[in-house]
Amino acid sequence: MEKSHRSAEATKRKSRASTSKDAIALLKADHRQVEDWFRQFKKARTQTRKGSLAEKICNALRVHMRIEEEIFYPAFLVATRETDLHHEAEVEHAGAKKLIADIEAMRPENEYYDAKVKVLSEMIKHHVKEEEQPGGMFAEARKSDMDLDDLGKRMKARKDQFEANANAAAPGIRGIASSLLDA
Repeated sequence: MEKSHRSAEATKRKSRASTSKDAIALLKADHRQVEDWFRQFKKARTQTRKGSLAEKICNALRVHMRIEEEIFYPAFLVATRETDLHHEAEVEHAGAKKLIADIEAMRPENEYYDAKVKVLSEMIKHHVKEEEQPGGMFAEARKSDMDLDDLGKRMKARKDQFEANANAAAPGIRGIASSLLDA
């Protein structure tokens, strides 16, 4: 009886997850936004525009990685015990954080600036593919008993908190960015 009750609850969660902004929908929306900014960066012709887009990309990725690492990944690991996917994602985040720090320490005029943003873009494309593909982290999360609606609400609240803090300190955004990256 208990197993059937848990199965019914998991089915309800999955059904609600497909109609609401659950954790996976939130993360995928972030992925699409950053992909769009990378496309815009590639087409940008001025250093000012490139710098502005790179700042948006780095800030968004930092917040995205924080909510994944603080909320989604731990819940995923508990629910699935899928250590390989979890560990690979964490290592990919570490590499992205290093590149973000490098980009933020540079000016768009630096001869390696575009190359570093391009490499970051390629790293993120790979990471997104790994998360979103069949058998990837998101597919495994959907098959588990994770409460994706609750995680989505918690992640959205945390994301809003990070963004509010960054907006409040807009003139000193690089300092905020660095402190978030180091946390």
